[in-house]
Amino acid sequence: MIVNPGATPAVSYEICIDDVPGALAAEQVGAHRVELCADLFEGGITPSLGLIETTLAAVERIRVHVIVRPRGGDFVYDRYEAAAMRRDVEAIRAAGAHGVVIGALTPEGELDRPVVEELLAAAGDCSVTFHRAFDMTRDPHAALEELIELGVDRVLTSGQDSSVLEGAPLIARLVEQAAGRIVVMPGGGITARNIDRILAATGVTEVHFAAGEILESSATHRNPHPYMGGALRQPEYARRVTSAAGIRDVVEAARDR
Repeated sequence: MIVNPGATPAVSYEICIDDVPGALAAEQVGAHRVELCADLFEGGITPSLGLIETTLAAVERIRVHVIVRPRGGDFVYDRYEAAAMRRDVEAIRAAGAHGVVIGALTPEGELDRPVVEELLAAAGDCSVTFHRAFDMTRDPHAALEELIELGVDRVLTSGQDSSVLEGAPLIARLVEQAAGRIVVMPGGGITARNIDRILAATGVTEVHFAAGEILESSATHRNPHPYMGGALRQPEYARRVTSAAGIRDVVEAARDR
């Protein structure tokens, strides 16, 4: 069963992807939006302009939001990283993306308001999501009110826990606090096996998840000795890609609840 993209379902689905085939798979299955990233192993960083433009040209119906995160690690940025993020937001907007996904914190776990305001100004009329930097804030309730005040459209969160299922109690409280003023979108560990429990426990109307599978490389000549990464090695001749079947499993599990 393929979800009808023209329908108005109770839940909207955002798929975390890192390539054009992932966007096409999400569109085929009927997801509503993708978050385009690079390096999902790192939690997602800003993709190249070439990938952004190619993805936008390839899809027809689905909305494309692009993460703006210059590196992995914490969300405390110096002035050079902040300037780079501002330029990335401007370039992403000029490329025609529908939204940007941003976030910045102070060392004390507060919103870095000057940086966030600068990125919001650069985003213009693009939709804005505050990413899972939210999960590292000292006071999520205060941070939510500040994001509402700033005019952010949605916040992505695992409920400040290891997965959405564990963080569901906080997510439910945030949804109640938001009262429709901002979308609280859970993300982190959502699967076909647990999405029904997550929806029932939180009352959310949008969910964010990845649906990956391992794709073996098409390379027939292989040198088993060198590695292109660091000490934490991933397979050189296989990579994780978005699975249309995996997206469909989660969507159908939600619809069957």
